[in-house]
Amino acid sequence: MSMLAINELGKTFDSNKGPVIALEDINLEVNRGELAVIVGPSGCGKSTLLNIVAGLEQKTTGVAALEGNDIDTPGADRGMVFQSYTLFPWLTVRKNVEFGLRLKGVPAAERAEIARKYIGLVGLEDFENALPKELSGGMKQRVAIARVLANSPVMLLMDEPFGALDAQTRILLQELLLDVWRKEKTTILFITHDIDEAILLADNVYIMSSRPGRIKAKIPITIPRPRDHKATVTPEFSAVKSQIMDLLWEEIQQS
Repeated sequence: MSMLAINELGKTFDSNKGPVIALEDINLEVNRGELAVIVGPSGCGKSTLLNIVAGLEQKTTGVAALEGNDIDTPGADRGMVFQSYTLFPWLTVRKNVEFGLRLKGVPAAERAEIARKYIGLVGLEDFENALPKELSGGMKQRVAIARVLANSPVMLLMDEPFGALDAQTRILLQELLLDVWRKEKTTILFITHDIDEAILLADNVYIMSSRPGRIKAKIPITIPRPRDHKATVTPEFSAVKSQIMDLLWEEIQQS
């Protein structure tokens, strides 16, 4: 059974000019351990779809289920990483990573041990007592990833998490995510507007249509793993990039 199953899902917003259909007839399945990436034109509803999976938005029609359970509220089984870092500025790196564990009532010694594990996993061992203001943007996003993973979600939801970073830092964080995903075997649903990023990361790239958003195509990425930035200059990468760009361009012209 799929980890995430979305069937005939729709989302309509009310506005002063009447109802706005953001998503229509979305059908999507993400298997356990899959790194699935969604791309689409601006305004197609990518983030709305992710927010529905997170339980932050309510669907209007259809089904969204995680491990067979209908999604209607946020839950600890899903961890969300946003483009903004969403760290508590008054807490150290370790205290930020421990935050969700403290809310769960995990004893202090145990949560410190868990926090150190994930701080190490994202390469910030020397910064666990630093405050967010002392960190670069890339380091802050590493902390955000560590904080989510420390809560052991069955699915990680990522909404353009590297979009605000410079190009070099973005590449480092992409490769870090691939390494963490390989070690933790977490199921990931990742939103991006960057085609290179989508191909580098994904098992499958799902292309959304212009609004109302639908799943236009599923493109399996067969480029061998492990992957790093060198994969982006191979003929195989260029071929799949051309395929995705053609499909997206059709939608961009309509949007």
